[in-house]
Amino acid sequence: EEGERERERERERMADLSSEENASSKSTSLLLQIVEHPDGSVSRPFVPISAPSDDRPDAAVLSKDVPLNPTHDTWLRIYRPSVVHHTTKLPIVIYFHGGGFVVFSAASTFYHGLCEAMTGAISALVVSLEYRLAPEHRLPAAYEDAVETVLWIQSQARDPAAGEPWLVHHGDFSRCFLMGSSSGANMAYHAGLLATALELLPLRLLGLILNQPYFGGVERTPSEIRSEDDPILPLQANDTLWRLALPKGAERDHEFCNPVVAVPPELRHLPRCLVKGCEGDPLVNRQREFVRMLQREGASVVARVDEGGFHSVELLDPIRAESLFAEIRRFIRDDL
Repeated sequence: EEGERERERERERMADLSSEENASSKSTSLLLQIVEHPDGSVSRPFVPISAPSDDRPDAAVLSKDVPLNPTHDTWLRIYRPSVVHHTTKLPIVIYFHGGGFVVFSAASTFYHGLCEAMTGAISALVVSLEYRLAPEHRLPAAYEDAVETVLWIQSQARDPAAGEPWLVHHGDFSRCFLMGSSSGANMAYHAGLLATALELLPLRLLGLILNQPYFGGVERTPSEIRSEDDPILPLQANDTLWRLALPKGAERDHEFCNPVVAVPPELRHLPRCLVKGCEGDPLVNRQREFVRMLQREGASVVARVDEGGFHSVELLDPIRAESLFAEIRRFIRDDL
């Protein structure tokens, strides 16, 4: 009972992460504080951001920002352990943050903190993408940015002399993984599908790590129906995010939203998939449908659904975050 009360307090904290500016809003959910404007743009709720550590000597994990595509104003935040043996090559995890394709940033304090903790816990290089957001840039813009990240990392492997030093000196380009949380996991899946048609050597994508992937559909699932008052992902916000993110005129059974409606032929060529979820997530029924599709089509998939929890639980519950990191370590190790 005490544990459940603690989880409820964490849920309330997540709903109030924004600032005093948002505290005056009628809604405590960040995702319900998106304001739409007649020109098609939106105002997003304020969330705190964190600067990279650069080479601060007291940091256990170092981070820095590098440009990806200045035309699109996209960039990458790269994380590495502060101490790496010169002969050690670390796996590379390409990470996509959540936010329904509409809000948040690679620099958002909670995602920056997650990537820092994950870098140390799994002993890897983490490359977190600042991608274009909807509705100003509707899908598939985020998928295109994700694939551009993969190709950028491949370019570092192809030309080490001109490559990014952290990647060239410490990264194992033969052990790369795509990872995302929520809508970022949706991105990792679709970028993985697109990457099956690319010649990526010497880079090798060995797996997809999909944490609470964000999927939807026209017909509501039981867990979605129960989520009307969910403090993290209420049903109204879920509807708004998909309306803003999908191509104009697309309905919720579009392939970007509902992957089980039409199985893509590329699915058979996907690398191994780790799908992580929890019972308290409004999307858990979608995630189970997705896992069943992968299994039915013969994809290699490891599925983990924990009891309790809530959407984005790893951002606020250190125990859940450590559980996620342990799953990632095992998944990466199995590919050795």
